[in-house]
Amino acid sequence: MFLRQLTYLIALDRYRHFSRAAESCGVSQPALSSAIRQLETELGITIIRRTRRFNGLTDEGQRVLDWARQTLAALDGLRQEAAFAQAVAGGSLSIGVMPPALQASPVLLESFRTAIPGLHLQVRLGSCADTIHRLRQQQLDLGLVYLDQIPADGPFEALPLYTEQHVLVAAEPFVLPAGRREWHTLADLPLCLLSTEMRTRQIVDAAFRGAGVTPAIVMETNSLEVLYAELLAGRLASILPVAALPTHTGHGRLQVRPLGPCATPEVGLARLAQSLPTALTVRVWEIAANMDMRDIFALG
Repeated sequence: MFLRQLTYLIALDRYRHFSRAAESCGVSQPALSSAIRQLETELGITIIRRTRRFNGLTDEGQRVLDWARQTLAALDGLRQEAAFAQAVAGGSLSIGVMPPALQASPVLLESFRTAIPGLHLQVRLGSCADTIHRLRQQQLDLGLVYLDQIPADGPFEALPLYTEQHVLVAAEPFVLPAGRREWHTLADLPLCLLSTEMRTRQIVDAAFRGAGVTPAIVMETNSLEVLYAELLAGRLASILPVAALPTHTGHGRLQVRPLGPCATPEVGLARLAQSLPTALTVRVWEIAANMDMRDIFALG
């Protein structure tokens, strides 16, 4: 059995197509198909359901796929461990970030780079659910997520960083009254909110239901960039976590008002629990554990 056979199998599951999987691996389709057939012969099982095209994995094939992912992840960790041990600082780290924590990620990543100058970072923006899924599939090393969304019985470790707070926000010439706003007073404001599949929006919806009012939602989007553009045009208001406010990127025209009580979930790092974590992942976890981000993303 060769590692390339496991690599081909993972690529085939990802692309669900022999030609595209072969292209991603830099080999011909016959070479990829032959390697997987050889793997089936060596193991004495059928891995691929075949008709005239790829038709998914058998139950035995799914177990082989899980084993292949673990094997290649362990090998990658071994290579990184060796490289990390040889250098004063370095390594590669992939991290998933959910949009509501968009402005928290630079603070976190800068702390990593300061402590590990040679660190190479890969950052992927995605929903909380997508990030947790990719952690489970070993496609990410760390995830910046809502910790209450991590399955309690899942193979994860969690590290709280800060408590999320929601605020009312708008840009001039939109006029916001001074002081704290209660949820029932927001019913007549034209709002641009994040999409309903996002956890932060679900928190907002729950707060409105608790106040017994139906908000005037003019626009919904899953893009913070689109939402920012609407805010800065001065036509709509929004409700956002403090860590998602564009004021942290230099937009000084925004008016921010505290809101009445609503859910305040913990935001933090998640990683797949491993019996032999690499030196790099141990180090960045220690760095994050010594950070105090609660005051940074609290409304003063």
